[in-house]
Amino acid sequence: MCSKTLLSIVLAFLFLGKTSAQNTISIIPKPVDMQISKGYFRLEKNVTISLQNSALQETAQLLRLGIQQIRPSSVSIKNSTPNVIKGISLAIDSNHVIQKEGYSLSISATGIKLIGHDAAGVFYGTQTLLQLIHQQGNLPFVQIKDYPRFGYRGMHLDVGRRIFSVTFLKKYLDLLALYKFNTFHWHITEDQGWRIEIKRYPKLQSVAAYRNETIIGHKKDSPHRFDGKPYGGFYTQEEVKEIVAFAQKRHITVIPEIEMPGHARAALAAYPQLGCTGGPYQTATFWGVFDDVFCAGNDSTFTFLQNVLDEILPLFPSKYVHIGGDECPKVRWKTCPKCQKRMQENHLKDEHELQSYFIQKMEKYLNSKGKNLIGWDEILEGGLSPKATVMSWQGEAGGIAAAQQHHDVVMCPESHYYLDYYQSLQASEPIATAGFTPLEKVYRYEPIPAILNPTEQTYIKGIQGNTWSEYLVSEAQAEYMLFPRALAIAETAWSPKALKDYTDFLKRLRLQEKVLQQRKVHYFKRYEEIQARFQTNTNGSESIYLTSSLPNATIRFTEDGSQPNRQSNIWKDGLSIFKPTLIKAQLFDKNGAYGQVWEQWVNVNLATGKNITFKNTPQAPYLPVDQYALSNGIIGTHRYNTGQWLGFKGEDLEVVVDLEKSQNIKEIGISVLKYHWQRMWEPTELSFWISEDGKAYEKLGSVKDFPENAINTVSVKVPNKTARFVKVIGINKGTIPVGEYGAGAKAWLIVDELFIY
Repeated sequence: MCSKTLLSIVLAFLFLGKTSAQNTISIIPKPVDMQISKGYFRLEKNVTISLQNSALQETAQLLRLGIQQIRPSSVSIKNSTPNVIKGISLAIDSNHVIQKEGYSLSISATGIKLIGHDAAGVFYGTQTLLQLIHQQGNLPFVQIKDYPRFGYRGMHLDVGRRIFSVTFLKKYLDLLALYKFNTFHWHITEDQGWRIEIKRYPKLQSVAAYRNETIIGHKKDSPHRFDGKPYGGFYTQEEVKEIVAFAQKRHITVIPEIEMPGHARAALAAYPQLGCTGGPYQTATFWGVFDDVFCAGNDSTFTFLQNVLDEILPLFPSKYVHIGGDECPKVRWKTCPKCQKRMQENHLKDEHELQSYFIQKMEKYLNSKGKNLIGWDEILEGGLSPKATVMSWQGEAGGIAAAQQHHDVVMCPESHYYLDYYQSLQASEPIATAGFTPLEKVYRYEPIPAILNPTEQTYIKGIQGNTWSEYLVSEAQAEYMLFPRALAIAETAWSPKALKDYTDFLKRLRLQEKVLQQRKVHYFKRYEEIQARFQTNTNGSESIYLTSSLPNATIRFTEDGSQPNRQSNIWKDGLSIFKPTLIKAQLFDKNGAYGQVWEQWVNVNLATGKNITFKNTPQAPYLPVDQYALSNGIIGTHRYNTGQWLGFKGEDLEVVVDLEKSQNIKEIGISVLKYHWQRMWEPTELSFWISEDGKAYEKLGSVKDFPENAINTVSVKVPNKTARFVKVIGINKGTIPVGEYGAGAKAWLIVDELFIY
């Protein structure tokens, strides 16, 4: 054999070895740089961890525990033992790794060498190592250099609506650490429950920590139903110390959130003198936003909150304290003599400036204690506190405004990072808060807005995933909503933007499932389920394109409403629909049917593919997926953020459909979304009109009754009429009434799927 041929074989063998290792390695978040070479290191049952720095003792103990939980091992820890053959070496060297929280990890024939810029960097390197040990019998030879993109990498959990056990919180923190999060935002007070012991105010434990009952089903349901069972609990200060210490060992900072001035019903139930009316109040039993808030004109309110903080601050070493500041109706303040007097004395022009006064007063107190204030983006209302950090949840606008004012920002937009939203369009999903936020949408979010200049961009300090607990009826369901979407956030928080690739992420995620399973995590597995894209054609048909990221899978479908099986037609490309049709599709892999049946009713009608003109333009975030969203035959669901629903904020709906020629018309209809809890209001009147020339219109009828607190599909029958043009007019509610969520703001009029038969 010639030397050239031999060299080719050797190179091919090396390449295959490297490729094989790459295909079996899953590290999330993706490291900055990873070089894999041929060969594997066997981690023996007797393992020695050597420390070059005594500050790494806790990290070494956690690494030992982690290894022993994955595989039976005898792990010893020794100090100052350089070059331990076949062992694990941990060291700190800021010259070797210059980036804060960064690390280098080398696995070779001589052992495992881990060097961090600091103790945090070494810890994150051990988490990478544990991920590899979870997946591999033998560890591939690898050289990793890694460090985070953002300094703030957070996850949030609301315990005000549902309280979670200390055991669960520790499991959650362990998982956050594994994926290199460094901040836990602990939302511990709410309208529905006060969850932390304050010894100076015992009624916060005996009254505010409990509610009489809890709403059943969704808050959009009407009428509300309740379970009739008392619910509650709180964390003692000793338990809080235990959780904070547990987090600290994993380099996680715990930020407490004490809600003010809104979301205070539980506290007011215990101490009614702190409200504008004096009560009586009850801890809330259903979800939403309530008019009763802390009285901003009452000096005792600030005394109470300062005393609360005096007990909170020693429990949390975090430099930040979160004060909420969100969803604070001004209804009570407008009629409260004390609040109005406060405004006059301080020359405040409106109640928004009164909220700013409230926030700034609390910020000064926190600053005097060496702490910084952080709050939701509503703290921008009336003027931002001097040193405040903004969490931008309502979208990016608050974060952009704060960064332009040179305030630190954490991006956590509801549209992408609220993990209590549905992650599937399947009707069988457990009840969730609101719209549709699939894994891909979470992964593809870019937290630095392009509108910011380079200096302003430096104020985007990081990102955070938020999980509200209204519908998390168990700890297992909490995990199901959190994972794997939390892993997508982890990668955005840590990995360089240039390295992000969704297809590659999915490959690593499939391997990472083994880690989640070994950690006994209840997670959403069907991220490979069928995805649909729709295209409306000018010939009046609707084309559907189905895809799936499940490897080596086949999609089979039916058009007659029957369940697909292995004999059903294989989906190959787009399918054009020319008449009302029920499409059903099923994924199949080598083991048979995978996941649930996807189905879609396609209501092709006279309006499909026809030109539609709008008097008023739909507004974000309820923008159409394309120009035909209102007439594509695809009716929007109660997961209303998919681009099918069109929204008009404070403006009327007025649309005209050109049917291109005069046609017989039997019925005209449209769907309206009525969710007052989301500021979505039915029109005061919805009317239907027809015309032959597009100028002179005849009114066929109108609808004023929208009984369902959900999707209302309404129509008018048309007796013996022909027309070319059809007009629909919906009169917007205007201003949201007092006592309703968002009172005083402009109402949304949300519509979809105009149909004409």
